[in-house]
Amino acid sequence: MALANKRILLGVSGGIAAYKSAELVRRLIDKGAEVRVVMTQGAQNFVTPLTFQALSGNPVHTELLDPEAEAGMGHIELARWADALVIAPASANLLARVCHGQADDLLTTLCLARRCPLLVAPAMNQAMWANPATQRNMSQLAALGIMQIGPAAGSQACGDVGLGRMSEVPEIIAAVSDALTPNTALAGKTVLLTAGPTREAIDPVRYISNHSSGKMGYALAQAAALAGADVILVSGPTALPVPPGVRRIDVDSALNMHTAVFEHIERCDIFIGAAAVADYRPDQVASTKIKKTGADNLAVTMVKNPDIISEVAGRTNKPFTVGFAAETNQVIEYAQDKLQRKGLDMIIANDVSRTDIGFNSDTNEVTVIWPTGQQALPQLDKAALAKQLIDLIAQQCTLLRC
Repeated sequence: MALANKRILLGVSGGIAAYKSAELVRRLIDKGAEVRVVMTQGAQNFVTPLTFQALSGNPVHTELLDPEAEAGMGHIELARWADALVIAPASANLLARVCHGQADDLLTTLCLARRCPLLVAPAMNQAMWANPATQRNMSQLAALGIMQIGPAAGSQACGDVGLGRMSEVPEIIAAVSDALTPNTALAGKTVLLTAGPTREAIDPVRYISNHSSGKMGYALAQAAALAGADVILVSGPTALPVPPGVRRIDVDSALNMHTAVFEHIERCDIFIGAAAVADYRPDQVASTKIKKTGADNLAVTMVKNPDIISEVAGRTNKPFTVGFAAETNQVIEYAQDKLQRKGLDMIIANDVSRTDIGFNSDTNEVTVIWPTGQQALPQLDKAALAKQLIDLIAQQCTLLRC
């Protein structure tokens, strides 16, 4: 059993979903884990510490300075003790404080002092979850290697319906189990990956770009690193922090990305083209800002950019090559055509006409296609989806002995 004899530190923050955490303690213990609970002041307004003490068989920790701990440094001792730190529920306030590295109570201090995996199960009103500030915080947490569980969609205590419910206990336990199971699927492999948009300059102040946020590519880079790979990430302009264990090379244009990719292509075993690379660029880039004139039209002549993924797939000793097909209609048909036409080993297709997934979203739903089969993956947050995609890539790569 993956959780047998594992030491789980459960953080409970303020929210009505705290009642589910009592069941989580019981089920973790049923799986053979030892559980200790840390509660914020807000959490104690919903469930008493005595409840968790009775269920876990251990004292509940609520204060940063513990006079009963060795040298009064209880937070350091707890951080060293844990094999995993799980925060369920994780409120919007708690997530914001963790994102910005605050250490103003015991739980946030443990998040900084830990040396173990940190998993968060968000729980909040659907409007709070959808707020751009919360979504920005979640993106930054994911890039820091903090694993997200859920949230789920459904009716909420406030009467609203939507994303924001804390995931159910079995899903949380499965995620903790996965986090504590060593993943060596890509050990010894080098993964070269592109992510984000490109910017094609018109003049010194204007450019042509697209809506790619880079979130999917960064999630894949993180998942590949967690699977034991040496990861090189060639990134277009984004505000995302570098995932732990990943080497990032920053580029601007499609030509810059092409140069960076082929500087490192010789050493890679797997290439994943997740970037939204511009197909065309302005033929001429003005040296000074183009001034507005009395004319109603401005003509910009465009020329084709290099097709990076086709060139990678066309190499004699090509790496296992994975592409993306972001389509607005006939998604599967266009993806299958691209797979064959460009000589790819695998393609990941998604419908970017949908507003709930894809560009700038924290979730995605894709169909993975390879020459002998395909698999649909349901809507998931991009970190969870990236893990499944990396597992599929590793499986197919092994079959081809790449």
